[in-house]
Amino acid sequence: MEPKHPSTHPLLPPTSEDDRVLWLRLLRSYRVGPSTFYRLMAEHGSAGAALAALPEVAKAAGVKDYRPYEAARARDELALGRAQGAHMICMGSDDYPRDLAETSDAPPILWALGNLSVLSKPMIGLVGARNASSLGLRMARGLSAELAEAGYIVVSGLARGIDAAAHSAALSHGTLAVLAGGADVIYPSENTGLYQNIRQQGLLLSERPFGFQPKARDFPRRNRIISGLAKALVVVEAAGRSGSLITARTALDQGREVLAVPGHPFDARSGGCNMLIRDGARLVRNGADVLEALPPEATAETAEPALPLEKPAPKRSLQETAALHQQILNRLGPTPLAEDQLIRDLAAPAQAVLPALTDLEMAGEVQRQPGGLLARLSAPDRAATPQEV
Repeated sequence: MEPKHPSTHPLLPPTSEDDRVLWLRLLRSYRVGPSTFYRLMAEHGSAGAALAALPEVAKAAGVKDYRPYEAARARDELALGRAQGAHMICMGSDDYPRDLAETSDAPPILWALGNLSVLSKPMIGLVGARNASSLGLRMARGLSAELAEAGYIVVSGLARGIDAAAHSAALSHGTLAVLAGGADVIYPSENTGLYQNIRQQGLLLSERPFGFQPKARDFPRRNRIISGLAKALVVVEAAGRSGSLITARTALDQGREVLAVPGHPFDARSGGCNMLIRDGARLVRNGADVLEALPPEATAETAEPALPLEKPAPKRSLQETAALHQQILNRLGPTPLAEDQLIRDLAAPAQAVLPALTDLEMAGEVQRQPGGLLARLSAPDRAATPQEV
């Protein structure tokens, strides 16, 4: 098994207020997403050292006058978190969800509102259509209640329709809502009451800063967290092209079991579920079908041996680096490609390719997408790429 995060040593979480500020500054800096965050931490050893090196990294990638995220804004985010009664959960800490930590693009920082004990229990994701049918809603409520009774935390995205039905049915046993916006942003507003109930009885989770208003592109990012937290993902109703199917594909990339509830072939809301079943997803009739499909829990005897330390990447000349950059760009296009497939296609050492990818991300030439996928950005796309906040 390949290491999920590009580091030769386990990532140590911040232990002081100053360290938390440094982590936030690095993660919120322009064009630094989770994968780039881990790469910079691995290469420079700490968030402080990575921040100090970031302007030169950006300059080498062709970005002039680069300034990392301001310390004052990071301190404001911490202060707002305290005012909200939120918990800042960092990769490597004891309360970071173990299953999520094993995914390739797990958020380095999560903000949590509610009962943290939820994170210590096994989870199952349940997603589906926003414009759900009455039968779909009834199925979601029934499945959610059965899974909660069996001791599982039901994870969903607090959207209208299937998500809301799943959260409501599992509420008395604890449920987890992953938000596309900030942990304090209620979307949609019609779920305000449900949001407040989850905050009291379950847990709200977000990788975004407080006050962040979600846009369309933020929901696929949110969905990778839903599937990453879960032992399995159940899709109740989904159209042939829907966010639920994106979540299902991400779950498969993360090695999760994907299950689906069948529907009438004339109902467009069931088209995606029927496609998933046709392609090998397990058919679900009730909670027992879900529990039967869950993988056995790993034991100490079956745990995989520790991974060897990576060798440092050899120094490359500017000409060699430029050539590698061009080879990467030639291999990538608008259709996403898995990072490990790119490395195989290039027939180059991962230690050489990964820093080059960081350069191209900083330059806005390459964009990372959920599930460890990479795509090349066109010139108009690069111009429209928003700054991280």
